Amino acid sequence: MAVKAGWQGRCFEDFEVGDVYVHPLGRTIIEADNVWTTMLTLNTNPIHFDYNYAAQTEFGKPLVDSTFTLALVTGMSVGDVSQNAMANLGWDEVRLPAPVFHGDTIYAKSEVLETRPSRSRPNVGIIRIKTTGFNQDGTTVIDFKRTIMVYRQGCVPATARDMAIQAANAKQNTTGTKTDGI
Repeated sequence: MAVKAGWQGRCFEDFEVGDVYVHPLGRTIIEADNVWTTMLTLNTNPIHFDYNYAAQTEFGKPLVDSTFTLALVTGMSVGDVSQNAMANLGWDEVRLPAPVFHGDTIYAKSEVLETRPSRSRPNVGIIRIKTTGFNQDGTTVIDFKRTIMVYRQGCVPATARDMAIQAANAKQNTTGTKTDGI
């Protein structure tokens, strides 16, 4: 039986301008997500955690903290666009065109806008993407542009998992079996 390695993410050479990645996972936001983020970030605006206050606003209920929405949608994109990032260089043009509430399920997609080699680091390239988050009704709730420094093929640092696989393979080579990704 062959053992297959799981998805390892894209390297710089894998990105082409115009590519669109529909991220595979959606996430339903629960009250705890919002309350914890609001309290962890010391956001004292009662619209996020005071039901009585929020009921008096045009929304009629608590809004999800927008920094949670930004973090969630960024996280949804990691497997497709920044699994092999050296660094995030910035988020730009963050827009929040519609509110997010407890119980909303958020999905996301990203489009590659630009790619270029790094001028100072030969082991990485720079990509710029636009990521859009939308709810269960297809309404866009956030979009932003992100600039990411991504490793080139052959330059991604080994993880502890990679080193464990190499050690297991070296040990198993004496028995004639091989493990390629567990």
